Amino acid sequence: MSLTSLLEKAATGGRLTFEEGVRIYKEADLHELGAAAHARRMQLYPTNIVTYVIDTTINYTNVCNVHCTFCAFFRPEKHKEGYTMSHDQVLERVKYAADQGATQIMIQGGVNPELGIDWFEELFRRVAREYPNVDIHSLSVSEVAGLAKIEELPAREVLARLKASGMKSLPGAGAEILVERVRKRISARKVKPDDWIGVMREAQLLGMPTTATMMFGSIETDEERIEHMDVVRRLQDETGGFTAFIPWYYVPWKTPLRGREATGLEYLRVLAVSRLYLDNVPHLQASWLTPGLKMGQLALFYGCDDMGGTIIEEQVVHDAGSTNAATRRDLETIVREAGFEPVIRDTYWNLRSDVALATA
Repeated sequence: MSLTSLLEKAATGGRLTFEEGVRIYKEADLHELGAAAHARRMQLYPTNIVTYVIDTTINYTNVCNVHCTFCAFFRPEKHKEGYTMSHDQVLERVKYAADQGATQIMIQGGVNPELGIDWFEELFRRVAREYPNVDIHSLSVSEVAGLAKIEELPAREVLARLKASGMKSLPGAGAEILVERVRKRISARKVKPDDWIGVMREAQLLGMPTTATMMFGSIETDEERIEHMDVVRRLQDETGGFTAFIPWYYVPWKTPLRGREATGLEYLRVLAVSRLYLDNVPHLQASWLTPGLKMGQLALFYGCDDMGGTIIEEQVVHDAGSTNAATRRDLETIVREAGFEPVIRDTYWNLRSDVALATA
């Protein structure tokens, strides 16, 4: 089949094989690839709307026993620069975000072996009680797996207890590239690909919405990027539990791994192929935090229907060398300048007409 025929098939919702996904990634003209992805996005959502969520990321601890080489944020146990916030400190940050209209709170940190499940249950109960209008979209597969190991419990039981305490959904952080060769090089102590999928499956079977991410641009090949998407697509076929896919590129500047930064063209190519290959994942998010707002704006023409969040507070990517930041007004402005209409959503993609736009 010709490249033109492959793009036409994918643009109308036809499923690409792994080999076809690799082929369009490697060979398709970028503009034609983007046009096909945008056509698919408009077929899925034939409106002028681009959504975003008012959220914050609270990095409650940088103590971590996983020691990923691509991470500049973590500190090993007992390190003099290690920190863990108190519950009161976390709640102060939740209040600050909620006062700005945040509906989604992402509490994420390192895998700190000194924190048991009771610590999180108490914290989540307090957040849910004191700020009932925010959704606790928090932790990561690695943190859940770490708690399961500490408590000697199945991941499903850990998730069930966290859910009962107020955690409503599980972010896709910690996926990186779901290929064992890559993980052995950049995150040898982290959960294996099958274990990441296993925790996600358990969360989804418990009725917790989840997202899937992909950190690309470290050491993986083009084929391994498509393999990662294929892993996500297979679980989505089984459970339908992913609400969105969020590709973002590795920031190398202050990490032990080092390396190069992905180009803007590479970012757009990954987005477009993601939209075409992941025919069963509803939303594609423009992760502007690493490439910046202008690239995030271009992403709206390469398959993305969502601008992600305001990310009021975030430390992990910042510590790796990224300096990008955005206010609600910034996000709404770039959406409007691209010819779309910004609309606020919640964690579950319900549109929030009760929350006023920043520029309204």
